[in-house]
Amino acid sequence: MDFLSDSEYDGLSAERLTTLVPKGSGQTFIVDRIALSFRHPILVVDLYDEPGRTFRVIPSEMWSIENNLSIANMEFHEFADNVDRDGIFRGFPES
Repeated sequence: MDFLSDSEYDGLSAERLTTLVPKGSGQTFIVDRIALSFRHPILVVDLYDEPGRTFRVIPSEMWSIENNLSIANMEFHEFADNVDRDGIFRGFPES
């Protein structure tokens, strides 16, 4: 995972991001104004299967997404399809 902090990207939309990175790059986690304002749900952007598809994740669950996607154990849609009503992934329901 690489970290980037650059005011040049302030206000960058997920749609615009997909045009700046090579297709098939994976996923990007974005700490934007919403993440800094409302209980820290970090924006996750798919850059691989469905470029531009997004959802938010609480910080304590971000590791699960990054780990599983980086080793191709799971796919982006498996997380995106399991968000709560507010569009935030808080982990998979316990059985």
